[in-house]
Amino acid sequence: MRPSNTVALACALSVAVVVACGSSPAGPSAVDATDAGADGADSEPGRELLGGDTTVFNASGLAYSFPASNLSNALRDTFSFGDHMFARNWVTAPASTEGDDGLGPTFNATSCSACHLRDGRGAPPREPGEDFVGLLVRLSVPGSDEHGGPLGEPSYGGQLQPFSILGVPVEGKPRVTYSERAVTLAGGEVVSLRVPVYTFDALAHGPMAPGGMISPRVAPSMIGLGLLEAIPEADLRAMADPDDADGDGVSGRVNEVWDARAGRAAVGRFGWKANVPTIEQQVAGAFLGDIGITSSLVPRENCPDVQTACRAAKTGGEPELSDTKLAAVTLYSRTLAVPARRDVDDPEAQEGERTFVTLGCAACHKPRLVTGDFPGIEAISRQTIRPFTDLLLHDMGPDLADGRPDYLATGTEWRTPPLWGIGLLERVSKHTFLMHDGRARNVLEAIVWHGGEAQRSRDAFVASPESSRRAVLRFISTL
Repeated sequence: MRPSNTVALACALSVAVVVACGSSPAGPSAVDATDAGADGADSEPGRELLGGDTTVFNASGLAYSFPASNLSNALRDTFSFGDHMFARNWVTAPASTEGDDGLGPTFNATSCSACHLRDGRGAPPREPGEDFVGLLVRLSVPGSDEHGGPLGEPSYGGQLQPFSILGVPVEGKPRVTYSERAVTLAGGEVVSLRVPVYTFDALAHGPMAPGGMISPRVAPSMIGLGLLEAIPEADLRAMADPDDADGDGVSGRVNEVWDARAGRAAVGRFGWKANVPTIEQQVAGAFLGDIGITSSLVPRENCPDVQTACRAAKTGGEPELSDTKLAAVTLYSRTLAVPARRDVDDPEAQEGERTFVTLGCAACHKPRLVTGDFPGIEAISRQTIRPFTDLLLHDMGPDLADGRPDYLATGTEWRTPPLWGIGLLERVSKHTFLMHDGRARNVLEAIVWHGGEAQRSRDAFVASPESSRRAVLRFISTL
């Protein structure tokens, strides 16, 4: 069950410092690394408003599924329709339910919510041999397409599809197994890291091409996406430091990707490698890549030449997703609210926040940004937000590398994921799996997996006293 789209959560529900709902707290520029005080902790009024005025005060299992608290009444009907389309199961064409057919011919899921349950985060299989749901596998071969993006595998395209409609072969079944790697922290605590190995069963169209590359990726949570889209491009470029001019060991880079709507290159913001420029393109790409539903933005079925049954299958129209429905799901995805931070005055959490800054984590997980004007959606415009990301690419070292370039992103680079809402992940998604492929079983493992540009911070965390590590984890749990 989803929350009512007409629920207006009063500011008085806050369990932390109560501030006025009508305005964003004033502060420094959008590219400040932190708004912390002299002791390294965020002490400004409104620090619980992670999503600015869009923030909702809800910590239930439905915390990711509310509309922005300041969303206009004029847009709430569209949000509700987008919510409906996000949860709708698509069926094989032709069907009596006109407008709901066109599933596949090959696919990963039958609805958006199958991977983003309650608008949350996907997970790897819980048991050996389980089907992948909420975890997909990107495919490519050396080279690039006409826009500089990855070149799809000739027989299987850009993404392996483990399901299909009747009469069309399933492309194959991805599998994952793990070995364990022990890491000893200061004081003797031992953390065991899961090292994944991916294989493929029953590939229907023969072996993959020589040099084929794979990249497993879990579905991220849906909150705050419009706010991230509303951050001015100039601010993202200002945060980038590709040559590490300041000598801090962190050299975030902007990914330059193809904007299909604008017909030009643009800054990438979304996806694990910042390979998508807009929410509309992310939505349209997911409809095609995950469900097999075409749209005016992505009009061609995902059927490589060798897949003759796929190419001959009935479609649900051209396109299968109308522009009205695409616009509704895009609006829905742009305006899902960020839950408020909790326990902002907890002493241990405040200590952990100071340590988070001291360790250098805030160099990439930037606590504070400011959105610009976003045409048509006043709710996400000019908001002071605390997403704990810079949306930039960072080299994370060989242990996390997928070896698969994506536009300008190298095989060792990943976009900094936002941390807002992470403390409610288990409540919403019923798991705590993190990193791009869900290999980390909790926040502690995720931190210890960091390498590359984050190696210095990771090593400092590992060497910290147990009480300091516990405080950092407590701080992150409040986000």
